[in-house]
Amino acid sequence: MMRRLVLAIAMAAAMAGPAARAVEPSERLADPALEARARALSQELRCLVCQNQSIDESNADLAHDLRVLLRQRLTAGDTDRQVLDYVVARYGVFVLLDPPFLRATYLLWLVPPLLVLGAGIFVVVRAQRRRPDPELPALSEEERARAALLLGDRG
Repeated sequence: MMRRLVLAIAMAAAMAGPAARAVEPSERLADPALEARARALSQELRCLVCQNQSIDESNADLAHDLRVLLRQRLTAGDTDRQVLDYVVARYGVFVLLDPPFLRATYLLWLVPPLLVLGAGIFVVVRAQRRRPDPELPALSEEERARAALLLGDRG
């Protein structure tokens, strides 16, 4: 019973963990409008260490540095687009959580659907090859007599 309670507490703590944000109080801007812009932008940028989290969620040192850089650019008067362009110029398109459909990202956007399509075609072809031949050869007279004997039909 105690073991289940500990397991339940551990699972609840694990589920609550991702909801917490990694932005430290020292990073926050005094101007609420700038801070809101910074938070919105930091949710669009990928943590290059974690790769599956935004810099807003990540506790990695690089994510912290990117959050600070982003806030510095905003306080310097950059627009949201200028901040994103600056970060992309510095770290590449991969830093965006939702990269644009460009020549550099064709593989990123096209490979997953092509893999799914290819797997679907493979499954269909494989299933058709495994089907038995729809036309079975006719039984000979000897085979018919033997089947009738086995099935108990002597007529």
